[in-house]
Amino acid sequence: MEFCPSCGNMLQYELPYMGRPSRFFCSACPYVCHIENRVEIKRKQRLVRKEIEPIFSEDDMTNAPSTEATCPFCGHGKAAFKEFQTRSADEPATLFYKCLNNDCKKQWREG
Repeated sequence: MEFCPSCGNMLQYELPYMGRPSRFFCSACPYVCHIENRVEIKRKQRLVRKEIEPIFSEDDMTNAPSTEATCPFCGHGKAAFKEFQTRSADEPATLFYKCLNNDCKKQWREG
């Protein structure tokens, strides 16, 4: 969206017509901005993927209290849990679980 530099109204777009280039124009004042067909890219910037930081570390879950929760992956009946406020204060907290079965050790969340 482009705005008129003289009056601040939103500019309207007009397609090229009979040899005239396309343009932005203001419906409230006489401002007109012609659009060139050629666009130059001055520099390319390489995007770098950032590392994802875990919400909690492995140490947090080893010292966490355990509860009777059924693992959705293996069906084991005990899991360690941590509670975090991941949304706004008026929303309920999110519970993160880790299966205590030595063969599974999967993590899931509720809430």
